[in-house]
Amino acid sequence: MMSLDTINTTATNPLVLLSNWLQDAAAHGAFPNPNAMSLATVDPDGRPSNRIVLCKEIDAVRGGAKFYTNYESRKAVAQAHNPFAAATFYWDAMARQARVEGVLQRLSAAESDAYFASRPIGARIGAWVSRQSRPLASKDELMGTFEEAGRGARGRDVSRPPHWGGYFLLADRVELWVARDHRLHERVLWSRPLHVNDDGSATSTGDWMSTLLYP
Repeated sequence: MMSLDTINTTATNPLVLLSNWLQDAAAHGAFPNPNAMSLATVDPDGRPSNRIVLCKEIDAVRGGAKFYTNYESRKAVAQAHNPFAAATFYWDAMARQARVEGVLQRLSAAESDAYFASRPIGARIGAWVSRQSRPLASKDELMGTFEEAGRGARGRDVSRPPHWGGYFLLADRVELWVARDHRLHERVLWSRPLHVNDDGSATSTGDWMSTLLYP
């Protein structure tokens, strides 16, 4: 499928465009999880790994994408040693792709608490009982632990576990891609400088600049 879209190469903030694309995908109806993005990280041994996570917000003002996960997961271990990461969205039925690269930072406890409180009770209990990415003897063991925790949570508020929370992918590169005939696809890259501190935190130090790329 070829797209009739034309990317606005003069846009001063590509994350506004990406946020609009995400809304378009949600309204399209062809995507069960229109906010799914493939997140790539690199571990302390230099090995890359990739997985699908759900982008909960494109924050164009702060300059990146939010998602939530277990802080003891493989991606979290990678982030602690190498904060650089990359994410890709692909909406095949709309002939669109978006790539975001930058630095992963933990969201504040208050922001993670607020999102966690909005989750269904089962998902909140699941966050407590899952020892993400660790070996599991059997599915029965997991379900038994979940059911026991569920009984203990009846009539009680389930707060966020300390090993679970949000990340913000602060972007320094955003590429938007639209399919074209003859594989002469349209690609526009925006980039801006980031200053990365010794503790892995980062701040933007300049404006976005756009470049048209060969397909």
